[in-house]
Amino acid sequence: MIEQLKAAVILLCVGFGMFTGHSIAADLNIKAVMVPKEQIRLDFADGSRHFVVAVRREGKAEGNGALAGAEVTEHGWHDIAPGVGGDPRGYLVFTASKEDVAYIKWQVRAVFVPGADGKPKLLDNGFWEIVGGTGKFKGLKGAGTLHIKAVSPTDREFSLTGETAGGA
Repeated sequence: MIEQLKAAVILLCVGFGMFTGHSIAADLNIKAVMVPKEQIRLDFADGSRHFVVAVRREGKAEGNGALAGAEVTEHGWHDIAPGVGGDPRGYLVFTASKEDVAYIKWQVRAVFVPGADGKPKLLDNGFWEIVGGTGKFKGLKGAGTLHIKAVSPTDREFSLTGETAGGA
């Protein structure tokens, strides 16, 4: 009886989505190692080590969900005071094909905490949301959490988790 009830609920949800044009939300869990391709940097000359960098990085989305397998380009603005904090933000452009492009707006808060070795450890956590799309991503909606971590002195791993729904 329970299995029949579960099946009925699934059919009802799928049917509702087909008749209303709405789709059921799907999990998204992807990572992309982003490699710098271009940047403009401002270093404060006041001894604070504060810097601002406008960067274009590129990578590939690995994992599962609507954006998995796409090429990713970051257009970012990172305002960082090392050892104190920062406010990185920007856009990620996911390109599955020339016609299939999704635009994601993101923002994180950089917080430095004491590390095990006595040096500051960076925690870079925030959120993302889909703000536009073309082709199969047209009408795609979604949001979730974002975590950025250094994987080398220059490369950053962007981890996005959340949910998406819709799309063409």
